[in-house]
Amino acid sequence: MPEAVSGDTADRRVHPRAHCPQVSPDTRAGMAAAHPAVATLSQLMRLREVQVIEMFKHIQASLEAAPHLLRLGRLFSETVLIEIDGREYYLAFDKGHILSVTEGPSRKTPWRFALRTDAEALEKFWQARPEPGFHDIFGLVKTGRGRIDGDVLSLVKNLRFFKEVLSLARAEEELAA
Repeated sequence: MPEAVSGDTADRRVHPRAHCPQVSPDTRAGMAAAHPAVATLSQLMRLREVQVIEMFKHIQASLEAAPHLLRLGRLFSETVLIEIDGREYYLAFDKGHILSVTEGPSRKTPWRFALRTDAEALEKFWQARPEPGFHDIFGLVKTGRGRIDGDVLSLVKNLRFFKEVLSLARAEEELAA
């Protein structure tokens, strides 16, 4: 076989993705086609996001089963912003009940006060026996791992209710421990 022909076949090799349409990196196919480390990072971020929403749904269900908390929060009808690693979640309360947990960001959703923290600090806060500084929302603020913005007076008026609602996530773990 002549050299030119064998060289032509070597030059005709086509990159495996050359004929594939452009895939968005935010889709499952795009994450699978991306570099494994990038795909894993995106999947971990999405997984953490889903876990946070599921935790708020768990808090919502646990609150409905806690009549003493519903009594404490009977005058609390506000929307609260919880920001975790820059991702926003809105908890809409009505007379102590959590009506909805909405993922943000949304400039149209008014909120009364906000708790801003990082995911690692929140995971430590939700442990069955949190270490010092992670046992309370003001502990997060004091250690520099959290920030409270907005109408602090509204938070202070309903402080016991709000702190106990957020700690509902750790109640199930305490029973298992």
